[in-house]
Amino acid sequence: MDALSGLLSGFEVAFSPSSLFFVLLGVIIGTVIGLIPGLGPVTAIALLLPITYELEPTTSIMMLAGIYYGSMYGGRIPAILMRLPGDASAVVTTFDGYPLARQGRASEALSITAIGSFVGSTVAIIGMTFLAPTLAKISGSVESADMFALASVGLFMVVLLSGGSKAKALIAGAIGIIIASIGLDPISGQSRLTFGSINLLTGIDIVAVTVGLFGIGELLYNAEHGFFSGAKNLKLQPKLPKKADWILTRMAIVRASIVGFFIGILPGGGGTVASVVSYGVQKKLSKHPENFGKGAMDGLAATETADNASSNSAFIPLLTLGVPPNPVLALIFGALLLQNITPGPTLITEHPEIFWGVIASMYLGNILLLILNLPLVGVFVQMLRVRGSIMAPIILLLAICGVYSVRNSLFDVATAIFFGVLGYVLRKANFDMGPMILGFILGPIFESEFRRSLLVSGGDFSVFYQRPLVIIVVLLIVAAIAWQGVGKLRRSQKKLRQQAADPDHTMYIG
Repeated sequence: MDALSGLLSGFEVAFSPSSLFFVLLGVIIGTVIGLIPGLGPVTAIALLLPITYELEPTTSIMMLAGIYYGSMYGGRIPAILMRLPGDASAVVTTFDGYPLARQGRASEALSITAIGSFVGSTVAIIGMTFLAPTLAKISGSVESADMFALASVGLFMVVLLSGGSKAKALIAGAIGIIIASIGLDPISGQSRLTFGSINLLTGIDIVAVTVGLFGIGELLYNAEHGFFSGAKNLKLQPKLPKKADWILTRMAIVRASIVGFFIGILPGGGGTVASVVSYGVQKKLSKHPENFGKGAMDGLAATETADNASSNSAFIPLLTLGVPPNPVLALIFGALLLQNITPGPTLITEHPEIFWGVIASMYLGNILLLILNLPLVGVFVQMLRVRGSIMAPIILLLAICGVYSVRNSLFDVATAIFFGVLGYVLRKANFDMGPMILGFILGPIFESEFRRSLLVSGGDFSVFYQRPLVIIVVLLIVAAIAWQGVGKLRRSQKKLRQQAADPDHTMYIG
C-alpha cells in the first residue's frame, strides 16, 4: 500500500462519526488540560487510559493523540499571558510571549502561535505521511554519541539565548545542571546529592521547578513592585497579526517546521530540544537579535512552530519502530498494548487502519485546533484585564494544585515554593532564569548519553569523532563561536570609528 492510497483509507476511518467525535473530544480536552499549569498531557492520558480499553483501538489512539497535540497548544496560553509554562517545552515560549502580552500584543502573539503551530504540525504530518518508513530507518541508526551532540548544541544555546550577562547565563545554566543531577545516577543507580533524603531519591520534578521559577517567583516579584492593575487601557481586541508580523515570521515558521520535524523523529529529541534549537537559529539569523527576550514575534513563532512540528513527528519512532520518544507517547504505547497491538515495523502491514487512521486524524485534529482556538483568542486575552491582586491567588492555587497532581506529593509543592523564592532572588539579581531551566532539562541528556557512549565503546573517545553528526555539530559550534567573535570585533571597530569621527563627544564622555 503506497502513501496516497494508505492516506485515503485512513481518511475513510477518520471521517466516520465516532472517529470525528473522539478527535474533537481529544483536542478540546487537550487544550483545557494545557491551560492548567502542571497538569499536561501525561496526567490527562494516564487518567483516561483505562477508558480507552472499552473503545475501538483506532478511535482510542485518535483521541489520545488529539489530547497530546491539543495540550501542546493549550500550554502556551498561560505561558504567554501569565509567564507560567505548562510544561518544559513552553519555557522558551515565555521568553518573548510574555513581554508581548505586557506590551498589549497578546492577541497577535496567540494568533501567531496558533498559525505557526498549525503550519508546523501540517508540515510534520505531510512529512510523516510520505517519509515515515525511510525516516524510521534513519532514526533507528541514531546512537548515544549523536544524542550527546544534540544535547551539546542545546547547552551551547543556553549562553546564546541569554540577552544579558553571559557569565550570569553560565552560572545559571550550571546551577540547573547541578540541580538536575540530584537523585539516582542514571547509569550506576547510586544516589547523588540526596543527603539521606528519601524524597530526593526520585530527583527534582521538572514541573515543580518550572512552576516555582516562572510562576511563584514572578508572583513574589510582582508583589514587591505592586501587582499588575489590569490591562484596562490596552487594546486587547481579538485581531490577527499585522502585515509586518507576517513578513517577519514567515521564514521563521518555515525553518522551525523543518527543524522541529527532524528533531522530533529522533528518540529523545522532543519539543524542548526543538524549541531551543529553533529559537537559537532564529536569533542568529534575525536582523534584530537585541529584541529577543523583549518581545520578538519571530522568536515566539520559531519556538512554537518547532515544538508542535516535533510533537507530531514524534509519532514516527513510536508507530514504525515501537520506540516511544517521550513519556506521553509511552502512555499511548501502553494504550496500544492494552488493545493487543504492538507498535513497530509490522504495524503498517498488520494494522494499516490504525497507522493511516491516526495520521489522517492528525490532519483533521490540526484543522479543528485552528478553527477552535483562533475565535477564542479574544476570550483568552480577557484574562489580562483581571487585576494582578485578584489573578495572583488564582494563579498560585492553580500552580500548587498542578504541581501536587503530577505525583501527589507535598514535597513537590514545597520544592516549587523553594524554587519560587530562588526565582525571586535571581530576578532581583538580574539573572535570566531561562539558562537555568534549560540546563536542568538538557544536563541529564548530555551526561547520560556521554557516559553511555563511553560504556558502549569501552572508554574509547574515538566513538565521538567517528560519527558524522558529532563532527557536524562540533563544526557548527566552532563556526558559531567564530561568528560571535567576528561580530564583537566589528562592533568594537565601529565604535572606535564613531569615536574617531566625533572626538569632542569622546572627550565629553571621558
